[in-house]
Amino acid sequence: MSLITEGYRSPARWLHWITAVLVLLMIPAGLIMVQQGLPRPLQDTLFIFHKNTGVILFLLIVLRLIYRWRHKPPPLPDDMPVWQSQAAGLTHLALYALLVLMPVSGYIRVRADHFPIEGLDALGMGTLMPKSEILAATAQAVHVICAFLLIAILALHIAAALQHALLRRDGIWSRMWPPNG
Repeated sequence: MSLITEGYRSPARWLHWITAVLVLLMIPAGLIMVQQGLPRPLQDTLFIFHKNTGVILFLLIVLRLIYRWRHKPPPLPDDMPVWQSQAAGLTHLALYALLVLMPVSGYIRVRADHFPIEGLDALGMGTLMPKSEILAATAQAVHVICAFLLIAILALHIAAALQHALLRRDGIWSRMWPPNG
């Protein structure tokens, strides 16, 4: 088994871990905020957090995609089975796609119902959406489906990372951790 020595550059590591922390905060906030019987102040706080963090995540994902386009990731080990390399590639592609779809569908859902996104509103950025219950409902359905797909793909991604870190100890984990200076 060959060990990986080349890791991701610092900007890629920081973008990864900031995104990871925000997504891992967004998931429970999103699941809890839609529960019936929550105290209204808690529900409002979670909605405000979720909407505004979604905007920040969208900007981070765009930045990550630009960075990834300009800086190719380090190679995987030569002895990694082809199916694992392909699974890693497909998983990363799915994560990026879902991380774009989630904030876009969330934005459309909120704005098509003419709800506020406080951070954007404070910047004077009005809605780009016409009021449309059908568009809002469709975007909400996409958002919910993508949320559960994202949770599943993230679970797979985390399981694979832990398998490389704890069982194989092949250096894959150290390509991304720690988020060095």
